[in-house]
Amino acid sequence: QVQLVESGGGLVQAGGSLKLSCAGSGRTLNTYAMGWFRQAPGQEREFVAVISSSGGSTTYADSVKGRFTISRDNAKNTVYLQMNSLKPEDTAVYYCAATSFGKVTSPRFYHAWGQGTQVTVSS
Repeated sequence: QVQLVESGGGLVQAGGSLKLSCAGSGRTLNTYAMGWFRQAPGQEREFVAVISSSGGSTTYADSVKGRFTISRDNAKNTVYLQMNSLKPEDTAVYYCAATSFGKVTSPRFYHAWGQGTQVTVSS
């Protein structure tokens, strides 16, 4: 059983950057594809990005493509989300999650979730 903890959220101005971290404990993350999701108030949880277990392949939502970069350091058991050119519509609680099913984008396939970290982008 793996536990996930996100950090790095905060308040940033539009056009700015922020880097989120997701630290795993209890089990190594190197057998899991890892995803980032976000949820704004009153909205459904939506897919942001996913990275393969080895870190060799990534998939992004169209809304963040070219602005966000997902990466991982398996030696540190940590996954990252670098967010650049942030927009007010990026404001949400961001969650990391683990899956045993490869690079899937639906949250229903993820078995472990972090507690979330708030990202607020002001205009």
